[in-house]
Amino acid sequence: MDARDVFNMSGKVVAVTGGSRGMGEQMVRAFAANGADVVVASRKFDNCVAVARDIEATTGRRAMPYQLHAAHWDEAEPFVDAVYAEFGKCDVFVNNAGMSILYDKLTDVTEEMFDKVIGLNFKGPFRLASLFGERMKAAGSGAIINVSSTGSLRAALNAIPYSGAKAALNMMTEGMAQVLGPEVRVNTLMPGMTNTDIAKAWDPVDSEALAKNYALRRIGEPREIVGAALLLASDAGSYISSSYVRVDGGIP
Repeated sequence: MDARDVFNMSGKVVAVTGGSRGMGEQMVRAFAANGADVVVASRKFDNCVAVARDIEATTGRRAMPYQLHAAHWDEAEPFVDAVYAEFGKCDVFVNNAGMSILYDKLTDVTEEMFDKVIGLNFKGPFRLASLFGERMKAAGSGAIINVSSTGSLRAALNAIPYSGAKAALNMMTEGMAQVLGPEVRVNTLMPGMTNTDIAKAWDPVDSEALAKNYALRRIGEPREIVGAALLLASDAGSYISSSYVRVDGGIP
């Protein structure tokens, strides 16, 4: 089989949270460029509309914008219902929305901060993946990609709740892969330091110094997540489930 065929996503429907900027936007554009119809979901509806309309203009694929706060449990089912009402199915769901709050010392972390981080990085993704996953399993096929972080393997000392939430997301991947298989593949996409909006909170000097220890000696760019996302979403990854795919420039 031609390698281009296994990455072809024609006829597929892909929904991405946090899809209006950064890695999410790069992924949703790549899915559409490879033939998929897409759902662009994030809190800022105007951004979703702008990305969706540009995708339709440049690729000819259908692109549905949707306003969603991925941490809010009560918004999850209406979102899933809307996707199925529009397209009749969902072949791939990407749990990409996430956030990190940095602090100087542990006691600076408030309950509100803690709950926000856990909500967006674990609680909401659990509910969304559960809803999409059970419908996919009933339909006989599907793929879920949970976007984690290498911080889930090596705790970021000024973002421990974030690292803990992403570690929980990793365990969610392993558990759901067993529960939803063999019909649904569930995997973790694990970026390292990437130049997204989250990176604006980092100290650039510290980040560059840390990146010098990586095999590639630099921070990643959002577009560089695309290859791994396409692998896990398409038939190219048909025998990959319950796996962590690191895209981190070679962290030692």
